[in-house]
Amino acid sequence: MITMISNWNELADKAIRGELLTIEEGVAVLEADDDELLDIMSAAFKVRKHYFGKKVKLNLIINAKSGLCPEDCGYCSQSIVSTAPVSKYPLLEKDTLVAGARKAMELKVGTYCIVASGRGPTGKEVDQVIAAVKEIKSTMPMKICACLGILSDEQAVRLKEAGVDRYNHNLNTSASNFNKITTTHTYDDRVATVEKAKASGMSPCSGCIVGMGETNQEIVEIAYALRELDADSIPVNFLNSIKGTPLENNKELNPRKCLKVLALMRFINPTKEIRASGGREVNLRSMQVLCLYAANSLFVGDYLTTEGQEASQDHKMIEDMGFEIELCAL
Repeated sequence: MITMISNWNELADKAIRGELLTIEEGVAVLEADDDELLDIMSAAFKVRKHYFGKKVKLNLIINAKSGLCPEDCGYCSQSIVSTAPVSKYPLLEKDTLVAGARKAMELKVGTYCIVASGRGPTGKEVDQVIAAVKEIKSTMPMKICACLGILSDEQAVRLKEAGVDRYNHNLNTSASNFNKITTTHTYDDRVATVEKAKASGMSPCSGCIVGMGETNQEIVEIAYALRELDADSIPVNFLNSIKGTPLENNKELNPRKCLKVLALMRFINPTKEIRASGGREVNLRSMQVLCLYAANSLFVGDYLTTEGQEASQDHKMIEDMGFEIELCAL
């Protein structure tokens, strides 16, 4: 049975009161007629503005270690099952990581994300990241997020002590859909790493990828799971299907569906940083500007193995909307 929503502002008010949407209400957002899209985005903006005003946080990724990954994630061009041509190199040297942070500062970025391929970091790789983080923190007002894969408790503590503010490990999809996407590690492995990051004192960052064959109910389930995990930052990725990956033929998204997903995430995680992330340029296309009515954060620049749009275009988009970049305040 399809739940009919007569007034989308009722969901906004419910979110602001801290009440959780039902599964049926969440599915109704995703299955709403496209004629109702602007009303849905207006309701999402009511929640976003209540908690974040018109500020936009900017994040930038450096691909600190590329390829060379033993995992079989079906969406990823760096995975062991991918035949996509990607650069392959070990973890970048400290000076290169520090230079990336300086570039991020020039682009008005508040959070610099050091991302490395692989199942998890070696001790030497953690040492390299720590050396870079200490130098960045001593010279720049910059928040740092690390995304290095599955962590041990000791590694999490060391990263926190070095000055890493946030740790990212995406759940990617719902527990019920996970084995269709990845088999070399489990959904519970991902949850455990986020919990280790939280226990160390790092801010937990975890998100999803939509467009991987999941049902609308499974999208709602992952939104619920991220709320339960209490992720402070939620990157919402839209599958950029890459030739040579198992999901290369998945082309199920359109801009209207992507906007409804962002609105859903805002309704279910009203107080959290919702970030329009990988694949937004490809999937939102000319409607990218509307994502800011639900999301209060963007990645600028390139992603891991795919290109983003120029940061100057994102700056202009934010300005044209009458929004404001939120500079880092440590």
